[in-house]
Amino acid sequence: MSDTEKPAASAPEKTAPSSAEADLTKYKTAADIVHQVTKKLIELCVEGAKVIDLCLEGDKLLEAGTGAVYNKAVKGVRVPKGISFPTSISVNNTVAHFSPLASDPQATLALAKDDVVKIQLGAHIDGFAAISGETIVVGASAEHPVTGRRADALKAAYTAAEAAMRTLKVGNKNWAVTEIVARTAAAWDCKPVEGMLSCQQTQNVIDGKKRIILNPSEGQKRDFEAATFAEGEVYGIDVLISTGEDGKARLEESRTTIFQRDSAVTYQLKAKNSRAVFSEVQKKAGAFPFNIRTLDDEKRARMGLQEAVQHSLVKPYEVIFTPANTFVAAFHFTIALLPGGPTLITQPPIWYKPELVKTEKELEDEELKALLARNLRASKPKGKKKAAKADGADGAEEAKEE
Repeated sequence: MSDTEKPAASAPEKTAPSSAEADLTKYKTAADIVHQVTKKLIELCVEGAKVIDLCLEGDKLLEAGTGAVYNKAVKGVRVPKGISFPTSISVNNTVAHFSPLASDPQATLALAKDDVVKIQLGAHIDGFAAISGETIVVGASAEHPVTGRRADALKAAYTAAEAAMRTLKVGNKNWAVTEIVARTAAAWDCKPVEGMLSCQQTQNVIDGKKRIILNPSEGQKRDFEAATFAEGEVYGIDVLISTGEDGKARLEESRTTIFQRDSAVTYQLKAKNSRAVFSEVQKKAGAFPFNIRTLDDEKRARMGLQEAVQHSLVKPYEVIFTPANTFVAAFHFTIALLPGGPTLITQPPIWYKPELVKTEKELEDEELKALLARNLRASKPKGKKKAAKADGADGAEEAKEE
């Protein structure tokens, strides 16, 4: 039943929502929290703002947002909820996952005018995670829009994300998304960042088996597993675009601060401290990525995580960089392949507007133009009012596609 329909007077009592409906509601509740936190962080991303303060504020707001919902125990058990991806603020040629500790040399990093700033964060309700990311430029406005290679990266990333979500359809293969992102980025002389992954999501899993790779190397092309998208699946799509010539990125001196337990790996840790730290990780973060600052003792945690990382019990989200004087723009969205068609779980970018980004290059590929002109979901035949709630409200979805 849509929100505007009235129940018949003789209608029976409301039945409990289906499992799929309940799960989608949890996804969208998490997405609403992420949207509000992102909105606040964008307001705070001004010249002189310290990156560490932004990361701390983002995580604090995510905890507060998830703490305010789903507080009624179900059969005596509290609904698990919290951060599904710690706030990271990655600037200019930093690709992703930058979230420094107070003890790190980079803790003093502050935003400057014209910085290309990538904001990424996520929340979950009962293990159903909504992760979102977008890119802004500090100080840009309609009067002083983004230009040059910064604008190329932004326009390419935004357009590639729009093309990707329209290619993520039931029956299509993962390689179709890889190809469409690369083809779109090329219109602005940009490249997807090499080897970056987007993954299927399920309850308590954000790095599922079905995956999409960007700009694969020859070895990755040979070894990467093909997959076909199916109805009912959820994906977290990460579109990262670089102005570099080849999209390659490398490790530098930045310390890794975001890690995630790998539930598929079992190993009996030898050191007592390693076992204690791993136990704390399981208790505080569960299956989701965490920032090392959330653990009780940073120094002890770093030492304890070394053995866990060495034996793949915990995996690092490394901070990588494209070459100096290049820029990376990124957009991350969570999307569900529902019976009525693809539905965005996360909300559309807050900051990005065409008048803020002025490029000298324009999209000339007619096939891509036609793809981008389509609605994300096919229009329903007139006269059919079907439960909008089950597939996500169509009206809201139309707004997301603009």
